Amino acid sequence: MKIIFFSAQPYDKDFFNSHNTDFGFDLVYHKSQLNEQTVGLVDHAEAVCVFVNDKVTALVCRQLADKGVKIIALRCAGFNNVDLEAAKALSIKVCRVPAYSPEAVAEHALALIMTLNRKTHKAYNRVREQNFSLNGLLGFNLHGKTIGVIGTGNIGKAFCRMMLGLGCQVKAFDVIANTELEAIGVTYHPLSDVLNTDIVSLHCPLNEQTRYLINTTTIGMMKPGAMLINTSRGGLIDTKAAIQGLKSGQIGYLGIDVYEQEEHLFFRDLSGTVIQDDEIQRLMSFPNVLITAHQAFFTDEALSQIATTTLNNVDQLLKNGNLTSRAALLV
Repeated sequence: MKIIFFSAQPYDKDFFNSHNTDFGFDLVYHKSQLNEQTVGLVDHAEAVCVFVNDKVTALVCRQLADKGVKIIALRCAGFNNVDLEAAKALSIKVCRVPAYSPEAVAEHALALIMTLNRKTHKAYNRVREQNFSLNGLLGFNLHGKTIGVIGTGNIGKAFCRMMLGLGCQVKAFDVIANTELEAIGVTYHPLSDVLNTDIVSLHCPLNEQTRYLINTTTIGMMKPGAMLINTSRGGLIDTKAAIQGLKSGQIGYLGIDVYEQEEHLFFRDLSGTVIQDDEIQRLMSFPNVLITAHQAFFTDEALSQIATTTLNNVDQLLKNGNLTSRAALLV
């Protein structure tokens, strides 16, 4: 049985080939993203495997169905890039990896916080130039600070535990409070209260309700000079509003591992080109902004779990038409 991969990177091949020995699938890799222009690359396959920036529109779903594809396997947790209604109408199963080493993403959020705060990236470059001055590197203690966490699923929960371990007070916002987190000291509050904290970290999915959750109005609710961290989905932040917040000083620090227009930039080497995206160029010009290119998930443990879960999902769907994990099956 053939699975065709899109947006495939060398590490995808390494991990999926390694874990495929238990399944014996025929794996075919394409570096290009899946969209309406590239769907023609699908040939004699029962499944396609896609990532966060592939565009599985209704038209793509119809073309996949015409080609005999029965399964769309997401090797990620987010699924806002797939037209689920179209897939369901065409009897295409859609599965995902609902949880893969949530600690990996939570730890990266903490890395962004620590780097922005203590300016270790700037200190590293200074020392390499034999500049040992501490001027401009002043940070603050995380211990005793109040952290606002928006979204307390698996990743948000892991992040809350880490911040509690550092001696922070953690305020959270979610549709449903997590009693396990409440038992260890996390308190739930309205969104406006959670935004009015020293550091706000986003760990919620992207959907119609959360798109541009961080906008001009909500930035105005933030504590002046606060730090904003996003390791979830780029569309949670209105980039134009964030730039204005940085210019006014309302946002004191911004750390992002995701970007709303990242599909045109991330996972590729553009070092020899002129980037046409003025907004990310503007963001990169701020000294208090740190951008990483969607690498929060990028650990050995997470990639191993992504590979095994994805291949197991496809195997179960082919054999049983269903999954034992209800969270993994979308339609």
